[in-house]
Amino acid sequence: MLQQLVGQRAALDVTADDEPMPPGRAAALREPNRLAWCLRTTRDGVDLRWLDPWHPAECPHPHVIDHACTAPPQPARPARRPRTTVPDGQLTL
Repeated sequence: MLQQLVGQRAALDVTADDEPMPPGRAAALREPNRLAWCLRTTRDGVDLRWLDPWHPAECPHPHVIDHACTAPPQPARPARRPRTTVPDGQLTL
């Protein structure tokens, strides 16, 4: 996984899968709450970039997609015992 704060004014904490893919494949995996990111390599290492409206449709860089956890669902928690009631005037601890 890749994790980075993306953006300079309104930064977003991004956790993305580390599997580079062509832009078309990333676009096909994109959902309303799962974004695609342009993956650039700079002198400082990898850098995720927003896919803003002026991002070229034929971008030569690989893309990555937000991570979607595939962990098994957690078992349901047992129901809480109801609080016992006490007669009026009696204090409870």
